[in-house]
Amino acid sequence: MHVTYDQAEQIIDAALAEAKKIGVPSCIAVLDSGASLKSFRRMDDAWVGSIDVAMKKAKTACYFAMPSGE
Repeated sequence: MHVTYDQAEQIIDAALAEAKKIGVPSCIAVLDSGASLKSFRRMDDAWVGSIDVAMKKAKTACYFAMPSGE
């Protein structure tokens, strides 16, 4: 699925809102259909190691064509 810049930013904003709601500083990565980074944000106090985790989780979801929560 093609992801536009605006869609990527909406996804990031929704993920940030959820992370704030549950009180977990997070890194959020959104990739395009070719598994290339489209947008990324790291919240204050999110672990530096979670940058790599966010990128790999998003890439795996892209490769298997399923939401990263699954």
